[in-house]
Amino acid sequence: MANQKLGIIMNGVTGRMGTNQHLVRSIVAIREQGGVALSNGDTLMPDPILVGRNEAKLKKLSTEYGIDRWSTNLEEALADDYNEIYFDSQTTVRRADDIRRAVKEGKHIYCEKPTATSVEESLELAKLAKEAGVKNGVVQDKLFLPGLLKLQRLIDAGFFGKILSVRMEFGYWVFEGDWQEGQRPSWNYREEDGGGIIVDMFAHWRYVIDNLFGPIRSVSCLGATHIPERIDEKGKPYTCTADDAAYGTFELEDGIIVQANSSWAVRVNRDDLLTIQVDGTEGSAVAGLRDCKTQHRVNTPKPVWNPDIQNPHDFLAQWEEVPDNQVFDNGFKVQWELFLKHVFADEPFPWDLLEGAKGTQLSDLGLKSWKERCWVDVPDLHV
Repeated sequence: MANQKLGIIMNGVTGRMGTNQHLVRSIVAIREQGGVALSNGDTLMPDPILVGRNEAKLKKLSTEYGIDRWSTNLEEALADDYNEIYFDSQTTVRRADDIRRAVKEGKHIYCEKPTATSVEESLELAKLAKEAGVKNGVVQDKLFLPGLLKLQRLIDAGFFGKILSVRMEFGYWVFEGDWQEGQRPSWNYREEDGGGIIVDMFAHWRYVIDNLFGPIRSVSCLGATHIPERIDEKGKPYTCTADDAAYGTFELEDGIIVQANSSWAVRVNRDDLLTIQVDGTEGSAVAGLRDCKTQHRVNTPKPVWNPDIQNPHDFLAQWEEVPDNQVFDNGFKVQWELFLKHVFADEPFPWDLLEGAKGTQLSDLGLKSWKERCWVDVPDLHV
């Protein structure tokens, strides 16, 4: 048995997602558990260097989590052969240029999505990585949520029979910043800074739908900017130039219809911030972030429409919980471990930059559908 160190450049780690999910709950957690166990008995220990523009934040993170290496000089970190992986969780508008630099330096690439601000640029990154022969991956975190893993279990078991339709509800109320601080950064609401819920969430819906239900063949989308003005982190009002809600319909290759509502201007009256209802000929299920409940054909009630009497059914009580039956780890951490095994032990990792480009493609087509008020076909992508 041997311990193998792997240098990782973590760029943009001072941001909310970079700090919480990728640094603390993934890399720090992996280090605290003693590394990643490989099939040959060796252990792989990630050795990150924290990179960003804010020296004070980098120092604070370095001290708090016992990480020796940090830098505000990305070029210097990229030039160091010890660092084999480049990870990017910056804002979208900064991501593509730095990935290009990392590929040029021969680094393996792992990054957040969207991978770029357009499908053309996303495909360019996938092509550059392929030509350079570097391994690459894109975060597809929702596939590893306990609720979606339970949903996948039901699909694999044939629980639904023929799947007919899927309804996805995502979102919550993000405060405007006037009397309560907003939960999301202000750039999310500025198109010029890469903001917008279509750009953000359609990248997620692409890999969720493709992996669970099948390839998307066409999309219809209506976007909206429900809150026209918000207050930024410095207390100054600004005009929202990006969409804060999107109402999408997707037609899949095998005829399944998926409806997906995404909104930062909705108050939650459902089981979770994300719920996915799947209806099939033999049964239905509703999955949240962690839980999943089912209703089989033989247990389906038979309500009759009658608005003149009190509803006799407790519909919410007529569902059965899917048991855990396993220990679920943090989804970001699970995918980090898979990618590290991919780089060091050549284990499979299907979620590459081309898959990331598919997410950007769906965002682009969703925006096109909204602008032109029409259905848009989703062609295959290749590099």
